[in-house]
Amino acid sequence: MTSPDSAPESVPRAETLPEQISQNIADIVELQRREDESVPPAQRRLERIGRQVARPLYLVVLLLGVVGWAAANLILLRSGRAFDPPPFYWLQALVSLTALLTSTIVLIGQRRQIRLSEQRAHLDLQINLLTEQKVTKLIHLLEELRRDLPMVHDRYDPHVSALKEEADAAQVLSALKDTAEATERARRPDRSR
Repeated sequence: MTSPDSAPESVPRAETLPEQISQNIADIVELQRREDESVPPAQRRLERIGRQVARPLYLVVLLLGVVGWAAANLILLRSGRAFDPPPFYWLQALVSLTALLTSTIVLIGQRRQIRLSEQRAHLDLQINLLTEQKVTKLIHLLEELRRDLPMVHDRYDPHVSALKEEADAAQVLSALKDTAEATERARRPDRSR
């Protein structure tokens, strides 16, 4: 039996990770910490409420509340003391207000998550473009080294020649957009028939 603070054999502990990976993890944690600190207290409270609303217990409590309200009013209706007799107008108003507040809280939390996702996607794109440039440069250097070494036969490789060309991000994006538009046009039913 392992203790709670001992890591499984297959999971490397932080001190056994290479320095680059440890530094990357530290950078990511620092970015997350700074992002969390930049969130206003009101936003943090709303997100905390949003996390509670996203749990099954919220639905159970809401359903029990509605059933309890209706049952109490039906029981009190027999004695003529119902505080919200059928069709339960006060209950409808309360459920509508709860739905409005719940959806607003969820949308506020989603807005921040979307912004974070867009920032991360932009960072991924920048890193991918930088990586592509570095790989292209490495291919150029390897090809140059291959040509300069007397014991390596010089040969033409069309695949390597194609890989030596830097990718034009704008051109790739335009081609993707054109392909997506053509696919969408092909999916649409022909209206001329």
